[in-house]
Amino acid sequence: MDVRATCLNCMDGRVQLPVLRWIKENYPVDFVDVITEAGMDGVLSGQEDIREVLRSITISVDINKSRKLFVVGHHDCRGNPVDQQTHHQQIQAAAARLKNHWSGHEVVGLWVNQNWKIEVIVSK
Repeated sequence: MDVRATCLNCMDGRVQLPVLRWIKENYPVDFVDVITEAGMDGVLSGQEDIREVLRSITISVDINKSRKLFVVGHHDCRGNPVDQQTHHQQIQAAAARLKNHWSGHEVVGLWVNQNWKIEVIVSK
C-alpha cells in the first residue's frame, strides 16, 4: 500500500517543488496530496472559514490514508504579505489547529526561506 502525506501549501508555484522534494527526501512517503490556498499559513491560523480546506484534508486522510500533515509558509508570500516572525507564529498556530482535528497524525510546520530552502518550525 502506498504511504501518503498531505501538504497544505501556498498556491505560489515557486514553493511547490522544493517542498515536495524535501518531504519525499525526509519522510518515507510515496505520494504527497497537495492542498493550496494563497497564503495557506495565514488562512489556517486565522478566523477565515476553512471548511473547504478541512473537507480536502478529510478526503486525503480518510480515503487516501495520508499519515502526516505538513503546513507551509514561505518568504515573499504575496497572498499573506507579513514578516517572517508573523509567518512562523501563523505556521505554529495552523499546526496546532490541524492537530486539534487530527490528533493521531503528525503535523509538521515548514518555512521556505529566501533561498528556497525548507526549515522545520514545529512538529506535533
